[in-house]
Amino acid sequence: MLKPFRTFAPLGLLPLLIGASRPLPADPDTRAWWATTAALSDDAMAGRDAGSAAYERAAKLVEAGFAAAGLEPAGDNGGYMQRVPMQALSIDRATFSVGARPLRFLYDIMINPYPGMPPRIDAPLAYRGYCKAGTLGDVRGKAVICHGTHRAGLPSDAERLAAVKAAGASALLTIADPGFTVEPPRWPFAYARTVWLQGSPPEAAGLMRFTLNADALGRLDAGSDRDAARLVAAGAAGQALPDFDIPGRFHADFKVSERTISAPNVLARLPGSDPSRAAQVIVLSAHLDGYGFGEPVAGDGLYNGTLDDAAYVALLIRLAERRQRAGFARPVLFAAFTGEEKGLLGARWFVAHPTLPRDHIAADINLDQLRPIFPLELLTVHALTDTTLGDDARAVAAGMNVGVQPDPEPERNLLRRADQWPFMEAGIPATAFVFGYRPGTESERIYRRWYKTGYHKPQDDLTQPIDWHAAADFNRFFYALVERVADQPAAPAWKPGSTLRTAKR
Repeated sequence: MLKPFRTFAPLGLLPLLIGASRPLPADPDTRAWWATTAALSDDAMAGRDAGSAAYERAAKLVEAGFAAAGLEPAGDNGGYMQRVPMQALSIDRATFSVGARPLRFLYDIMINPYPGMPPRIDAPLAYRGYCKAGTLGDVRGKAVICHGTHRAGLPSDAERLAAVKAAGASALLTIADPGFTVEPPRWPFAYARTVWLQGSPPEAAGLMRFTLNADALGRLDAGSDRDAARLVAAGAAGQALPDFDIPGRFHADFKVSERTISAPNVLARLPGSDPSRAAQVIVLSAHLDGYGFGEPVAGDGLYNGTLDDAAYVALLIRLAERRQRAGFARPVLFAAFTGEEKGLLGARWFVAHPTLPRDHIAADINLDQLRPIFPLELLTVHALTDTTLGDDARAVAAGMNVGVQPDPEPERNLLRRADQWPFMEAGIPATAFVFGYRPGTESERIYRRWYKTGYHKPQDDLTQPIDWHAAADFNRFFYALVERVADQPAAPAWKPGSTLRTAKR
């Protein structure tokens, strides 16, 4: 069962639509921001999946917001849009079994499709612990089960894949590690789809790769003399694991479809007031796309993506509204990127095909991974010590009595999972933010719960709890940071010795 569908309404009517369910923020600025958030993540926007008609409607709404605020078009051909060409490969139907025991697609097992993948597999099964290179024995032609882990000293994802591939296996089934508590596995998946930029297809895997729900291991190793629950617990704890072959065969059949899609980045420019800094453009970015419709969770199959990332596209619009054509010293490019959820595709396309000279881009400040669901007392700043943007963030936060910290959980790789990363790969200073918390606090409990129940789930919608004060605090932080970066005498720069700087400007 899906959410009740609401007809799209003008921004001025949105408080009437959403206000009855709970109180709205008291201050006018936060109310205006939330009204635009509601317009972008209302059910009528159908989750804004890249390539969908709903995404195009959302892009038109962003374009109208930028235009009404007086921003200049900065897309292709004198418009606000930059069209991004993509290919999408989807698994429309899949059946899985081990012997006579079925596995439920998206709930027990998952595969990301890739071009040229076989339509079926039928192979004997082998369990090989952590799948360390040189320890696999004879697994030629077998589907090998490995325990996924993020623990130091044990094989990484890439090392497991290389070891299993070199040993001649036909498939890799990686158990999603329930012991990775900083970001635990989330089931079900919304769907099985791979999207890539046209002309840049994903690398062929060489063997089929699956993700396995730890709770389903017992259905795979039935018939062996092993206790699946004990294997999972030992793997989650990093303890020694056995090697054994499993009776029965692993079988899967797929129906796969491929289509050509496109979706626009929405780009707008606020000219700078200082001609001497015209070639020092500050990019402000957030991603417009979401998941769209997917596998229902608790009866809800519409993944609205309110905090991920409609709210922060809305914040870009709100900043433009507040400025009302009054520029900063440096030009500012407002960018609502597409395809972030499919691999940072819109940002990658823009960096590779910028609508302004790339060497004129001085920095990117990206808005994503932000969850205003507990008080803003501590802010994680990506690349805090790598560029002068970290100094700017620290100074602005200090004026608000907010602490800052580098990423306390680098094993999650959040820096490389959002749209700031393509800029950094190109040698452009960039930063982004996460609401931080002190270990063991109520804020941490709320944060962890959201990643279990809200992240990439239909429950990330307009009805979820929001800390309005925290939301307003971050918005004020963002306004002040942009003003500081865009107006101060020195342009953003890399710090000497940064390990993230990958190219010279």
